[in-house]
Amino acid sequence: MTRRCLSVWLPHWPTDRFRRRGPAEAASAIGNAIRDWDRPLVLTATGKRGLSIVAVDPVAAAEGLRPGLPLADARALVPHLTAAPADPDEDARALDRLAEWACRYSPWAATDGPDGLILDVTGCDHLFGGEAALAEDMTARLRRFGIHARIGLAGAPAAAWAWTRYGEGGVLLAERETAALHALPVAALRLPPALVGDLGRLGLRTIADLAAQPPAPLTARCGETPVRRLGQMLGRRAEPISPRRPPAEWRVHQIFADPIGAPESIARSLQHLLEALCRDLALKERGARRLVLAAYRADGDVSRLEVGVGRPARSVRHLRRLFDQKLDRIDPGFGIDAMVLEATATDPLPAGQMGFEDGEGVGAALAELVDRLQNRLGRDRVVQLVPVESHVPERAVTLVPAPAPPGAPDWTAADWTSLPPRPVRLLPCPEPIEVTAAVPDDPPLFFRWRKIGHQVSRAEGPERIAPEWWRRGETADIRDYYWVEDTDGRRFWVYRDGAFAAGRPPRWYLHGLFA
Repeated sequence: MTRRCLSVWLPHWPTDRFRRRGPAEAASAIGNAIRDWDRPLVLTATGKRGLSIVAVDPVAAAEGLRPGLPLADARALVPHLTAAPADPDEDARALDRLAEWACRYSPWAATDGPDGLILDVTGCDHLFGGEAALAEDMTARLRRFGIHARIGLAGAPAAAWAWTRYGEGGVLLAERETAALHALPVAALRLPPALVGDLGRLGLRTIADLAAQPPAPLTARCGETPVRRLGQMLGRRAEPISPRRPPAEWRVHQIFADPIGAPESIARSLQHLLEALCRDLALKERGARRLVLAAYRADGDVSRLEVGVGRPARSVRHLRRLFDQKLDRIDPGFGIDAMVLEATATDPLPAGQMGFEDGEGVGAALAELVDRLQNRLGRDRVVQLVPVESHVPERAVTLVPAPAPPGAPDWTAADWTSLPPRPVRLLPCPEPIEVTAAVPDDPPLFFRWRKIGHQVSRAEGPERIAPEWWRRGETADIRDYYWVEDTDGRRFWVYRDGAFAAGRPPRWYLHGLFA
């Protein structure tokens, strides 16, 4: 498939962004009321000569104002102009949000300098009725946003950039691309102004003049930049586009003839997208692990929802229930005119034979319950225990988000029945207790825990657990654990810290409680 790239040039982006804020917000930004919103607008910054113009809107440009002109001179030429401070950082953030909105046309969308966007629309044009319809749709929507834009579409990012800024703009057909690009000036190669001047003095003023020169002498005289840029423009050298986010392999979308905003309309569109995506996944025997729903609003904003599942899934019913928990978070604004559903992470999920036993669906039902809880409460708040290779009780298990990640030890893989019983509740830290025993190395007859006394009626043990000698800095003693039951039937897990030694009083701790 032939590569096709679309370049968007926003020649008045800073002033367009300023005007999109509206008269009230813009007035608060400059500290003065804006009496006439249609006055020429310039943005300024402090330089060596005081306040100078850094951006002008079309009205100011028509009055003869240009970037670099001191503000005092500009006011002398156009007394009725409106001046406001420039904000390059906010311009960059707003341009990044605009690139997010442009993902409705292609997942391969990125910012291109301080005043442009670049998209790889290969294979996307048929979704909008062709390349010309795609370019026209984007231009019309940007115009409704109050953004002046010029769009060019060609076979390479450099060619689209040059055709947008130095050519006629619009769709450049592949059969006439070479001839059209050769007629452009060498500045269309994105060369530094000094290098453009040097090439001009050599008589190389157009792309055709440059393309006719042998590469080796040209490189020796002017460096490798002109040859590299020329190769990128003509498609001889690769020039990748780094998208804002990794494009998803599985993606379905729906465009609406009229913007929607009712919750039931959004839900119906989600159902349609889920059915289409799950059909595509089933054909390749894949299951989704993470889904992202993007709602592109008519005002240029984007609302996103993300859900995840513990194990691969392509059940429309289950995935729909996960989205339903969050669907009210989508703010339709003035309406949603497109929705895109992506599976950003998938795993193999071959078709399986349905069982006849009642218990065979318990695992799937439990996994769906965990998914719903995690998407409602947060992934880190629904956890499960997995075993760790350690005999020390407080280190024998750890908590991980449920379900356990692939490769984690399975409870069924270890022979836990060979170990003595463990308490249902293990205290975070062993708590000291006062113990009365017949002899120091016997089990307790009576102990006091949290100021409450317990008379022991039965005791079993000991189970000796030694410290892990391979741990650096490990200074713990061996532990002798006992299972004790008091006269009220409550069972405890206690231990004596350290082997019995004459002259040293034993230290006792309570570590767990049995049900």
